[in-house]
Amino acid sequence: MYGPPIDLSFKDLNNVTDALAEIPRRAQRPLKIDSKNKYLSQSMRLNNNNITNLVGLEFILSHFLAQPSLLGWLDLSCNKITSIEHVLCELKELRVLYLHGNDIWSLTEVNKLRELNNLHTITLHGNVIENVKGYRNHVISMLPHLKRMDFSAVTRQEKVLSTIWFTNIKPPRTRPKDASEDD
Repeated sequence: MYGPPIDLSFKDLNNVTDALAEIPRRAQRPLKIDSKNKYLSQSMRLNNNNITNLVGLEFILSHFLAQPSLLGWLDLSCNKITSIEHVLCELKELRVLYLHGNDIWSLTEVNKLRELNNLHTITLHGNVIENVKGYRNHVISMLPHLKRMDFSAVTRQEKVLSTIWFTNIKPPRTRPKDASEDD
């Protein structure tokens, strides 16, 4: 049985590896530890810090979690992340990924997550990409297993329409249009 998330939120971390010097916040339910002093959890909170990239994430997961390959829920919201790094694609059991409130500016970054077949929930609102025309359609068409996006359900109709939209309409801009650009 697995316990509550490893909570490293609000620790003023500038990079992921800064978490090595931190002790996870106490949860209402106690964190369970194995014989190697690793936490029995499948979820981690690194939200509300100042993290700009994910260099060292795999090391941090191995440092804190008894079974890092089973990570199913990761909260990286409200940081300063600008791109979706390949390390996230190696988390094959990832089901829930919170990336809202970051600085992701290119919509094509989402395409990298396509290989995560178990990913059913993602948040990306509060990033610059949210302002790109076709944002929701693009994300849904790239991540066909999604059930929830930005805290709202993804309907069957949206999945069908996003597939049609993506194959028949010109792909969306990868970044918001500057005021000086014309259509």
